[in-house]
Formats: sequence, C-alpha cells, structure tokens
Amino acid sequence: MNGSGFVCVRLERELEQVRARGYHLPMHALLSMLLTNLLLIIAGYLAGSLPFSVWLTRMRGRDVRAVGDGNPGAVNAFKAAGPVVGVVALLLDFLKGALPVAAACWLVGLRGWWLTPVILAPVLGHMLPLFARFRGGKALAVTFGVWTGVTLWEAPCVLGATLMLGKVLLRSKQNACIVLLGMSVLVLYVVARYRSLPLSLAALLCALLVSWRHRRELVDG
Repeated sequence: MNGSGFVCVRLERELEQVRARGYHLPMHALLSMLLTNLLLIIAGYLAGSLPFSVWLTRMRGRDVRAVGDGNPGAVNAFKAAGPVVGVVALLLDFLKGALPVAAACWLVGLRGWWLTPVILAPVLGHMLPLFARFRGGKALAVTFGVWTGVTLWEAPCVLGATLMLGKVLLRSKQNACIVLLGMSVLVLYVVARYRSLPLSLAALLCALLVSWRHRRELVDG
C-alpha cells in the first residue's frame, strides 16, 4: 500500500474511533476524505469516457457507429475493423473500468459508501463519455472491469459464467435478455456473498444502468 493508501486507511480508522467515543470527525479529516473521494470519482469517470472503440476504428478508416446497432463498443469494433481491433478495444474497455476502481480499493483503501460512487463512475463515463459528445456504449466490458477491481476474479467469473450458461440454455437471439439475466445474478451474488449495503447498491445500480442501455433490444425483441 502506498502513502495515500495509508492516509486514507488512517482517516477511516480515525473516523471509527471517533464514532465509538461519541465525538464528531475533525473537519480536516472529513475534508481530506471527501477530496480524495471526489478526485477518484472524477478519475474514474474520465477513464470511462475514453472511447477506445471509436478511436481504434477511426485509425483504420472505419466508423464503429455505422456498423450493427451503432453502439460504440468492442463488438461493433470487431465488426468494423476486424478481430485484432475488436480484442484490443475489449481489453482497453475492461481496463478502464478495472484500473481506477482497483486503485481506489486496494491502493487508496476505500471501503463502504466511499467506494460506491467510484465503482459507478467508469460505467457512467462509458455510457456518457465526455470525449465522445456523451454518446457512449452499453458498458458491459467496463462492468466486468469495475467488479474485477473490487472482487478480483469472483464477481466477473459469476457474471461471465451466467452469460455463457444463458447463451447455451436460453438460445435467445436477443443478447439483451442474456445480459439482463447475467446482471440479475451478479446483484444476487454480491448481496449474498459480501452482505454489504454499499456494494449491493453499487451492483444494483450497475445492473439498472446496463439493462437500461439494452432497453431497445428488449423492447424490439
């Protein structure tokens, strides 16, 4: 853990001690925690706003929004510019969710309600990207990334296994139905496994956001 991590953990311990004694948290400590959290939220949103699929396909002289359903994501990058670009776009979308959340969770040491908005920030950044006129994607790869940042392999494996199982069992041509199933199982897993209201709320809001971005497929299907 680096210096900033020790500072944040020390502040959280100080907060717990102060609460146990029935006193109020010193203003300087509260302001420091709020500022740290705000910077991490902004960093997560900006990372999520990086439209890698748009940039990579543009480098190949293609427009990812002119392919398939027009979603600026890794699947359409694959269709527009081939498998290499598609795989690179997928990996970068995953990393822009995983890295900022992992840094907040494991380096800075954020826990509880402080972590909830940091988890959501890259997802919202991908859906409403500052660098692409707020015309973003569906954020499924980013969702894998943010939950890797929090739970390492656990939640992403649950989500991935559910998506693959749903594809085999449901045999639905509408991927949105399978995504809805996967996000529902993710929420149930996080609630049952971690028993943390902040993480449960983060999982629920992620599921609602991703499902909302798939709403057209659900309605048209």
